[in-house]
Amino acid sequence: MAAIELKTVEEIELQRESSLLVGKTLAEVARHIRPGVTTLSLDRIAESFIRDHGAIPGFKGYGGFPGSLCISVNDEVVHGIPGKRELRDGDIVSVDCGVLKNGFYGDSAYTFAVGDISPELRLLLDRTLSSLYEGIKMAVDGNRVGDISFAIQNYIDQFGYGIVRELVGHGVGRKLHEAPEVPNFGRRGAGPRLQTGMVIAIEPMINLGTKNITQDADGWTIRTSDRRPSAHFEHTVAIGKEKADILSSFEMIEEVLKNTF
Repeated sequence: MAAIELKTVEEIELQRESSLLVGKTLAEVARHIRPGVTTLSLDRIAESFIRDHGAIPGFKGYGGFPGSLCISVNDEVVHGIPGKRELRDGDIVSVDCGVLKNGFYGDSAYTFAVGDISPELRLLLDRTLSSLYEGIKMAVDGNRVGDISFAIQNYIDQFGYGIVRELVGHGVGRKLHEAPEVPNFGRRGAGPRLQTGMVIAIEPMINLGTKNITQDADGWTIRTSDRRPSAHFEHTVAIGKEKADILSSFEMIEEVLKNTF
C-alpha cells in the first residue's frame, strides 16, 4: 500500500491556491455552458484561463488524456473527452478540472444543467451535491476513510440511485492521484485513519439507474451500462481537527449560475 503524504500548513495553503483556481476555472466555463456550445470550445476556454493564471492544466497529457477538462454528458459518468459534440437543452454535463500550480494539484468537479432539465435530473444533481457534503462532514482527524464512504452511501441509498464502485476519490498533492483511495460506499470505521495534514479529493459519482458502468472504445469515457444519466461533484479537502477544510470552492460557480439563469 502506498504511503499517505502529509502536508505542512504552508503546503496546504499552496494547495488551496491551486484548488481555488480550479473553482475560478469552472466558474469561467459556467459562463459559456448553454445549448449549442461544443465541449471542445469549453475545454479551450478552460486551458487559456488556467495558463493565463500561471498554472498548468492538470489533466492535459495525464496518462495520454487529450483535454484540459473531462467533460461528461448525460450517461457519461467521468473522463469524457472534449470534442465536437454540442450541448443540448435538457442535458446535464459534469466538468472535472485539475490544475498544477506551485508544485501542487487542485481537483474539483461540478455537474451543470444545460437549459431546462427535468425535475428528476434536478433531484439527482441536488442529492449528489448533498452527498458530497455528507462525506465532507466526516473528513476530520481521528475518523477513518470508511466514515466518509459510509456517509455518502447512507445518504444516497434512500433514493435508490446507483453508486459507482470502480471509481473513487483519492489523495491529492504533488501528484494528481495519491493514497488513500476514498470510495463512495463502505463501512464506518474501515480504512486508513484520517489525520491532519492529509488532503483528499472526495467525489461521489451517482447514477440515476444501475451502479454498473462500461468504458468506451476511446479508452477513457466511462458511462452507465443502462445509459441513464449520472452526476458527479468533487471537492479537494484538507482533514481538520474539528471539521474539514474545503480547499476548492463552488461559490464562484454558483454566483455565475445565479446571474445567468
